[in-house]
Amino acid sequence: MPVLIHSPSVGPSTWTPVAELLPRACVPDLREAVAGGPPYPEQIAEAVRDQTPEGPLVLVAHSNAGLFVPIISQAVEVVACLFVDAHLPPAAGAAPVVQPAFLPFLRELTDADGLLPRWTDWWPEEQVAPMFPDPVTRERVSAEQPRLPLAYFEQRVPVPPGWDGVPCAFLWYGPPYDTVAVEAARRGWPVTRLPGLHLHQLVDPESVAGHEFFTAHAGGEPEQSQT
Repeated sequence: MPVLIHSPSVGPSTWTPVAELLPRACVPDLREAVAGGPPYPEQIAEAVRDQTPEGPLVLVAHSNAGLFVPIISQAVEVVACLFVDAHLPPAAGAAPVVQPAFLPFLRELTDADGLLPRWTDWWPEEQVAPMFPDPVTRERVSAEQPRLPLAYFEQRVPVPPGWDGVPCAFLWYGPPYDTVAVEAARRGWPVTRLPGLHLHQLVDPESVAGHEFFTAHAGGEPEQSQT
């Protein structure tokens, strides 16, 4: 069963169009897992466990969610992992949610309560608007974005060893994930480019759902879109 994991910076609607095309796909909602403060990694893993059926799962992580794949793999039975325009965790140890050089930018955005704006409010309009296929989709995705605390981005995510003993692959849309694609290839993973912006699964869900990874590991061809 494909389990499509959204970045905690956004919400489950970023995966809904793809989930509608994949038989038996599940999209856990991680917003409550990060709403009450730390420990974020453990709460995210528990949310995935509690919202997915038992059985062999194929984890499909987008963006920041990629860092949580190892700890999620301890909570559920995982048989394969696909990283979609996502950060890659190391083989073991701990991974920063963001690189230290990015933290000053986030601190400048943080309000007196320690909260950041919604993720799409971090960037200029000319960068945000093209990521969405239409205003309705943008409104839906924007409305469910949480305002995360700076503390979320200052944490390090534990990486249990052995998580990458299952088949892994990397699907990327564009920069800056070109450098991550190089690392995935170095690890010997299959790497595929699907040109687009960071939320390309909203723009072209058919191409994402049609990735050969799903037919190889998730048990079935994608269904035809009815739209």
